[in-house]
Amino acid sequence: MKYYTVPQTGIEVSSVILGLMRITRMADADIRTLFDAAVDAGVTCFDHADIYGGERHLCEKRFGDAVTLSADDRARILIQSKVGIRKGFFDFSKEHILATVDGSLAALKTDYLDVLLLHRPDTLVEPEEVAEAFDELHAAGKVRQFGVSNHTPGQIELLKSAVNQPLLFNQVQLSITHANLFAQGIAANMKGLDQSISRDNGLLDYSRLKGMMLQAWSPFQKAFFDGVFIGDRENYAELNDVLDDLAAAYGVTPTGIATAWITRHPANIQVVLGTTNPGRVRECAAGSDVTLSREEWYRIFRAAGHTLP
Repeated sequence: MKYYTVPQTGIEVSSVILGLMRITRMADADIRTLFDAAVDAGVTCFDHADIYGGERHLCEKRFGDAVTLSADDRARILIQSKVGIRKGFFDFSKEHILATVDGSLAALKTDYLDVLLLHRPDTLVEPEEVAEAFDELHAAGKVRQFGVSNHTPGQIELLKSAVNQPLLFNQVQLSITHANLFAQGIAANMKGLDQSISRDNGLLDYSRLKGMMLQAWSPFQKAFFDGVFIGDRENYAELNDVLDDLAAAYGVTPTGIATAWITRHPANIQVVLGTTNPGRVRECAAGSDVTLSREEWYRIFRAAGHTLP
């Protein structure tokens, strides 16, 4: 497992995060097996959100009921959750943030969150309200670090105009085939090329300059929850040929190479897994250790259909 140091903190985190949005129907024993496999593979970060599971705090509660953590166990891992999505609208009000964190802590059976992320941008956000909520949570020891998810540089700067704590993380969609974060900059200023359109306002460079760690969700999805590209030879034959070749060369699986493609980037991007398969967690942990050459990284990029001018 590759590890990173979170900018501005000195905290060491695993490059692979286990996301727990799909554990609703799993038996408690299977949730424990998944968690134990992740820890054994070197995973230190576990990702939740209040909305995961179809009803508020359901996946958090399933995890809290299934996984009993000693004080030492709890100190060795980082648990993060997200807040802000409600049925039919987004809500960064102070009242909602505070109530949601209390609900998450109760469901997870823990005294604190290591990280709290604002889930999706609330265009009605009042940065001063967010700041008040963060100050209360931090002072009470309920949340140690803060960040965002799916936010642009401008939205982050707006929050930072009031928030006192550093915003350390931004969780965004990223995979080999959904790689706008990388692809736009590679083909910048090219007329008539869709890849040249900026969809995130320079988020990659902004994050590196400002010391924010990116987290990649849906790292194996073709686009937006429409299936994985690994093994899809109907739509991604060339890409799968390349993944297979490199997997054989490095002694890992194609899933491991897809993980390595993200962790190879010097921005130190964490890969958020959505799997419930312990074996898949081990594959990704092994892949995170692979350091692709520049030539191999760009070979994968081209095979996915991206333009290299």
